[in-house]
Amino acid sequence: MRAGYLLIAALMASLLLAASAAYAIAPTQMPTPQLEARYLRLIRGFRCMQCQDESLADSPVDLAADMRRDIRDMLLAGKTDQQIRDFMVSRYGYFILFKPPFVWKTAWLWLTPGAVLLVGVIVALTIIRKRAALAATDPQDDDLVDT
Repeated sequence: MRAGYLLIAALMASLLLAASAAYAIAPTQMPTPQLEARYLRLIRGFRCMQCQDESLADSPVDLAADMRRDIRDMLLAGKTDQQIRDFMVSRYGYFILFKPPFVWKTAWLWLTPGAVLLVGVIVALTIIRKRAALAATDPQDDDLVDT
């Protein structure tokens, strides 16, 4: 019974620690709800250049904080979402976008999974055909049928 209480206490402590980590990044307050929504949408759409697997919204590093501040300043200056995206891409490249557009520079990114899948299917079919041909010429299979 006592072990059950300890387990519950440990789970509650881990939940509290996880919740405090989620609020490690102070949210920026924008003057209007529309700007706030645009700000949040933008910082969730850009990749942190230092963490690379986190969005700017989730990254606690100083570079991400600087980038969030730049986005906030551009929004307050009246820039459109597309102007902000263009600025970030010109500065950091298409890698900063979680959903890069299909252009010549990113074609490899979009086409590589299909090419790898196609090569895998060709290799699998080749192996299956060779094994089927080998099984057809195997004399041990004939011995099993004759007995």
